[in-house]
Amino acid sequence: MTRLTLAKGITAGLRRAMEDDPKVLVMGEDVGRLGGVFRVTEGLQKDFGEDRVIDTPLAESGIVGTAIGLALRGYRPVVEIQFDGFVYPAFDHITSQVAKMYARSLGKVRLPMVIRIPCGGGIGAVEHHSESNEAYFLHSAGLKIVACSNAEDSYWMIQQAIATDDPVIFFEPKRRYHERMEVDETATAASRSLYEAVVVREGTDATLACYGPMVKTCLQAAEAAATEGRSLEVVDLRGLNPLDTETLFASAKKTGRLVVVHEASSFMGFGAEIAAQAMTECFYHLEAPVIRVTGYSIPYPPSKLEEDFLPDLDRVLDGVDRALAY
Repeated sequence: MTRLTLAKGITAGLRRAMEDDPKVLVMGEDVGRLGGVFRVTEGLQKDFGEDRVIDTPLAESGIVGTAIGLALRGYRPVVEIQFDGFVYPAFDHITSQVAKMYARSLGKVRLPMVIRIPCGGGIGAVEHHSESNEAYFLHSAGLKIVACSNAEDSYWMIQQAIATDDPVIFFEPKRRYHERMEVDETATAASRSLYEAVVVREGTDATLACYGPMVKTCLQAAEAAATEGRSLEVVDLRGLNPLDTETLFASAKKTGRLVVVHEASSFMGFGAEIAAQAMTECFYHLEAPVIRVTGYSIPYPPSKLEEDFLPDLDRVLDGVDRALAY
C-alpha cells in the first residue's frame, strides 16, 4: 500500500497506463517540463520523453483538435485542460466532433481519448479558475463523464478511462488534490467499474447523493448529523454519464429521502436531472420531494466570497432538515 494524494494518484495512474501501452500520450499546457500547474504530470516527460508528454501552445482548441487526430490514428491521448474555465475555446470540438464521431460514422470510428478537467472552487483563485461546468458536457450525448473524489479512485479511474474506447471527460476536484489515502498500486485491477456508484457511508434516514469535491463535505455532514441521532447515507456517484441509477435509487428507496449535492449552480444543474429521474422511478418510496443543495445561480464570485457560494456542512444539513420536515 502507498499513501498518495488524489493528484499523485492520477500521476501514478497515468504512469502505469503509459507503461502498459505505448500509444498513450499526455498533452497540454505546461504538462511536460513543469509537470502541470498542479504537478499532476510531474516527472512523466523525463521518464517517457517529449514525444509522449507534449507541452502544447496555450490554445485549447488546438490541443483538443490535435488529440482528435491522434485518436483517429490509433493513439490514446490524455488531454489536460489547465483549469475548468479554460475549456470553452475547445467546446465546439468536444461537442461537435468528439461527442459525435462514433454516431456519425455509424459505429465504425472510435475516439479513445480522455479530457482531464480540474473542476470546482475552494482554492481562492481568480475568475475562470473555479467553475463546475459538468452540465454542459452531460447534455452532449456521446461523451462519458466521470468525477473522482479520492486518491484510490483517481488512480484506478484514470486508467479505466484511458482504456475506454469512447471519449471520457474526467473531472478532478482541485481543492481535494492534496488529500491522502492508502492506495494499493500492486493490485492487478480496480475493485469496481468506471461508472459504478458506491455507498461510502451507510444510513437509514436520508440519502446524500454527491460527487467530486462534495463527497467529503457530505461525509462531514453525515458525521455531524450522527451526533444528533440522524443516520445519513452518502452515495458517491463517480460516473455521471452513464449514471448508476441502480445503486442510487436503491439507496433512495431504502431511506425514503434524497438530497442531491453539487457545487454547480442549481438552475439546469445535474441535480435537476437526478431529481427528475428519482421522482419517476422512486415516487412511491419517497417521503419527501428531492432536495437540491448547490451553488447559487450566479457567476462564480470573487475568492473572498466563494465560501458563501459553495455548499458547506451547514447548508447540507439544512437540506436534510427540509427533507425530514415532510
